[in-house]
Amino acid sequence: MNEVRRRFLLRALKIFDLVLLVVCFASATILVAYANQRVSPAEFLSIRVKLSNCFIFAAFLAVWYGCFYWCGLYRSRRLSTQKADILDAAKAVALSTACLAFGATLFHFVMVTPRFLVFFWALGTVLVAGSRILLRESLYRARRHGRNLRYLLIIGTNPRAIRFARRIVSAPERGYRLLGFVDDDWRGTEHFRKSGFSVVCGRAGLPEFLRRNVVDEVALYWPLRSFYERASQVAALCEQHGIVIRFDGDVFSLKTAHSRAEEDDGGSYVAAYTGVQEWRPLAIKRVLDVVISALALAALAPLFGVVALLIHFTSEGRIFYFQERVGLNKRRFLICKFRTMIPHADKMLSQLETLNEASGPVFKIKDDPRITPVGKFLRRTSIDELPQLWNVLKGDMSLVGPRPLPVRDYEGFDKDWQRRRFSVRPGITCLWQINGRSTIPFEQWMELDLQYMDEWSLWLDLKILVRTIPAVLRGSGAA
Repeated sequence: MNEVRRRFLLRALKIFDLVLLVVCFASATILVAYANQRVSPAEFLSIRVKLSNCFIFAAFLAVWYGCFYWCGLYRSRRLSTQKADILDAAKAVALSTACLAFGATLFHFVMVTPRFLVFFWALGTVLVAGSRILLRESLYRARRHGRNLRYLLIIGTNPRAIRFARRIVSAPERGYRLLGFVDDDWRGTEHFRKSGFSVVCGRAGLPEFLRRNVVDEVALYWPLRSFYERASQVAALCEQHGIVIRFDGDVFSLKTAHSRAEEDDGGSYVAAYTGVQEWRPLAIKRVLDVVISALALAALAPLFGVVALLIHFTSEGRIFYFQERVGLNKRRFLICKFRTMIPHADKMLSQLETLNEASGPVFKIKDDPRITPVGKFLRRTSIDELPQLWNVLKGDMSLVGPRPLPVRDYEGFDKDWQRRRFSVRPGITCLWQINGRSTIPFEQWMELDLQYMDEWSLWLDLKILVRTIPAVLRGSGAA
């Protein structure tokens, strides 16, 4: 596909998406108007449209386009899966619906009711995701008939290159035609021959091959550490021919880290990271943290007042307890909890170290003599943890995430792999809380935290929040 045609189709797709959202908006408007029995169809059709509303709606169109663009619906998706297309479409419509709800609240659109938003979101998700499925199927059909193909050449014959080639060959619907491999003989050549693929030329013959053949993309799979000079020459040659070059981002053979290309002031580099670094789901997570914690603090204000009175009249000392904890990337912050111990309990810790019942560097004893009678109840019901909602609102913590540990516990860590848990924002609850809490050994606790980080999604956060409620009511593992 030439560049002019590609740009034309991309612009047509953008317009088509906006038309779909306009259809959803109009359908939701008609639904709400007809549901209101005070407005007849004739009266609805005779409603005058104000010029100011036209400008506002145009602004909505611009915002919706931005939502679709930020969700990646207009970048090349040749190597993406159908599931990724559907999820990104659903995210774009959900974000567009949220922006519509915010704008309707800001401009006092009475018509945009909860029913309106639900219908807009549901219909938009079906139409946009369905259009992406149809588009993918039409492109697949065209590529199977030899149209819109990308001719790919792979540099290197190591096992990684072979695995990449098999992924490409196993998915012909993506529209890649493998030309072959480029490499000189080496000790792994015999193993490569058993793969069934062929070498089209050696390293010295690459310039002539590029001159004589159609090549759209080159995938570079030489090990960059030992073949840097050769790899840089191939990259420069591809640049001269205007050929797209891909290379394996896992330069250091890292086990859990992912790679992505980034740019900064005209420079480019590859970043290796663990966990989730996409700003969109993280931004949604932060918005949910702020909204839920603010609403919860307002709703729990009467309970806070009762608990404060109980603590004040049953023991000496402050109502709240502040302790320095280790947070995101080992940043220190003061965690806020209801006080459950006698004053100066921290100074007694050294005297109780021999009674520690927990494994690892953490300190836990079942019948801690420092805990007050009211404190036992607060701990058993986890009410003492509720002031941490203020930490969530401030941004020190999240609703869901690995528990923030005291500085004393952190300094007792003896394995670096355990410290990866500090690379995300700590939370009030996590997998540890819903799987036994203090009854779980320290090693398993750390493994659960890393499992949460590796499998993280907004859906996982929601499931943990829902499962936290019965875990708290049971009081299992509370200490």
